[in-house]
Amino acid sequence: MSITDNKIEQFHTDGYFVLESVIPDEHLALLRRACQSAIEKMDAEMDAQGTDVIGINHRNQRYFIGAAASTFVDLRRFVFSDLMASTCRSVLGDTVYFKSDQFVVKHGKTSMEFAWHQDSGYAQQRIGDHPEILSCWCALDDVSEANGTVYMLPMRRLGDKRVVDHERMAETNDLVGYFGDDPGEPVIMSAGGMAVFSGMTFHRSGANPTGKPRRVYLAQYTAAPMPGDDPADTNELFVQNGRIVDAHRGPA
Repeated sequence: MSITDNKIEQFHTDGYFVLESVIPDEHLALLRRACQSAIEKMDAEMDAQGTDVIGINHRNQRYFIGAAASTFVDLRRFVFSDLMASTCRSVLGDTVYFKSDQFVVKHGKTSMEFAWHQDSGYAQQRIGDHPEILSCWCALDDVSEANGTVYMLPMRRLGDKRVVDHERMAETNDLVGYFGDDPGEPVIMSAGGMAVFSGMTFHRSGANPTGKPRRVYLAQYTAAPMPGDDPADTNELFVQNGRIVDAHRGPA
């Protein structure tokens, strides 16, 4: 797939762009199956610990379940696909590493929102300086303002492109890095669409009162390995000299 020059220009000026209906049906079904298994696994862990909250996971409200491709290896067919290679090359160039992944779910009827943050704000707290992160926010359901879609704060409106210090909210464990009045731009698209944004792009998400889950798969990539020894960062070489490294595609 070819990413248009307009999309690339938008990434450099606003920090993000949106691709409509690009995820193949086979991969969309795969992502949905793995997402359900990941939720069941997290609920079982909460049962074992006698709690309804683990980190920023809140039972039957919202889930952030990482290392999905390590647990559900079939996901590697999507993580290391031609679609993701084309998307990453358009921004990161001819060398790409798979950094990490997670499922992000607003489950059932929930009033829980996710505060303004940069993905690099979370990484900064763990490991300090690091390569720019490319986040690929893949919609497994139709997303809209009604069910808690993501909102992007365009960098040109923010007037800055850097990682800022974030504060932790005690009641939710969220990190927050923007406290201004700009509401951002909602990402509205059908299942199978993808929002692509920089780790320095501020984003948030709203509540989901619809009674139906709003499921997203987030895959992240970099142009160089992440420093440190965080087990969440796989640092698998994906694209080298512009070509996919076939050994990392996973089972057929």
